[in-house]
Amino acid sequence: MQDKPDAAAIVATVNAFLRETILPLLSGRAAFDLRVSMNALELVGRELVLSPASDAAEAARLSALLGETGTLEDLNQTLGQRIAAGEIGLETPGLIDHLRATAIEKLAVDQPKYSSYRRALGKK
Repeated sequence: MQDKPDAAAIVATVNAFLRETILPLLSGRAAFDLRVSMNALELVGRELVLSPASDAAEAARLSALLGETGTLEDLNQTLGQRIAAGEIGLETPGLIDHLRATAIEKLAVDQPKYSSYRRALGKK
């Protein structure tokens, strides 16, 4: 474990510097490119904060669904193989809940302002 500030705090600090100090100095294409870069940094910051817990929750759901343990990547590969083989389908208890929870967790990192994500959380 690293000392403070952690990686997410460093990313947030760099992003704030870019937004408050550099962005006002730019215009046109350079300002647009900086905004895109800042959005990417925000995504990285959210991933650093949220992904450890969401990955652990996803692995736990998959282990329960599949009846086996493994890495998240291996469990997702197994899920895909069992779906392709017709061994698991929408009628399988827990599959829809798992897919919905996984989609919501991914949206929290990728698109937290996405309207469907906010509706799923009961926010406007």
